[in-house]
Amino acid sequence: MLNLNGTVFMPSVLTLIGIPGLESVQFWIGIPFCAMYIIALSGNSLLLIIIKSERSFHEPMYLFLAMLGATDIALSTCILPKMLGIFWFHLPKIYFDACLLQMWLIHTFQGVESGILLAMALDRYVAICDPLRHATIITHQLLTQIGAGVTLRAVFLVAPCPILIKCRLKNYQTTLVSHSYCEHMAIVKLAVDDIRINKIYGLFVAFSILGFDIIFITLSYIRIFITVFSLPQKEARLKAFNTCIAHICVFLGFYLLAFFSFFIHRFGFHIPPYIHILLSNLYLLVPPLLNPIVYGAKTKQIRDRASKIFHCKVAS
Repeated sequence: MLNLNGTVFMPSVLTLIGIPGLESVQFWIGIPFCAMYIIALSGNSLLLIIIKSERSFHEPMYLFLAMLGATDIALSTCILPKMLGIFWFHLPKIYFDACLLQMWLIHTFQGVESGILLAMALDRYVAICDPLRHATIITHQLLTQIGAGVTLRAVFLVAPCPILIKCRLKNYQTTLVSHSYCEHMAIVKLAVDDIRINKIYGLFVAFSILGFDIIFITLSYIRIFITVFSLPQKEARLKAFNTCIAHICVFLGFYLLAFFSFFIHRFGFHIPPYIHILLSNLYLLVPPLLNPIVYGAKTKQIRDRASKIFHCKVAS
């Protein structure tokens, strides 16, 4: 409903622009994005199949990896279909409530992924710093509790974000969202009402999840490195360090892109909008793409099992 002052009261439909400033080349940008999605979907699905079918992989490290793969599939699927609809089929419209749902799902799965990365770091910490007690500490029951805990943490911390938008923000200066998906701040900035509470709560959620996790992951790896470098034999040091390489790569890729995108979106006022949007898109698409590649390349057991699957298909 259009108000007399030109604002829109509780819009029922929003329009996602895509990548502002790059509308003329969005069709071509969609091609590598689609390729990244297909590779991420295929790689993570293969990872889940391998871990499920091989009983020797029913160990904490691989089960955490399976959780990460499932989260990556869900996260990339929340964003890519609608994004390609904008880029390729000129379908920018989205219902306001559907937009809030997409926003909640995306940020929830981001929080779940961060929690799983923390759990994987703690698993590596116990495995390297206290290997004799690893089996008694990291049990299947604890894995279930961790999975439920990181999921519920993300669900309940992110849930107030769409609720605050729906209940507090009634008047909007436009229904055009300068983004390719429904991101929290992109929607909040459309409102002409007081958005301070929304912004403060968004920062609180980001630091409660990403900030908390990155602190404890960093502390875990400091302890791991101290233990590894204190080992007397060079071969033992290399073997222990090699078990952490894949996780460090995934950890750096996820958090560097996350914080770069987060701070640019809030404080990078002089940076062109299309840089914001491209970074936000890459932040959601690159980790699901890299995770199966990195873990597949660095984990010999997974690499061997994948080779067997492909050899069987070729032979048949």
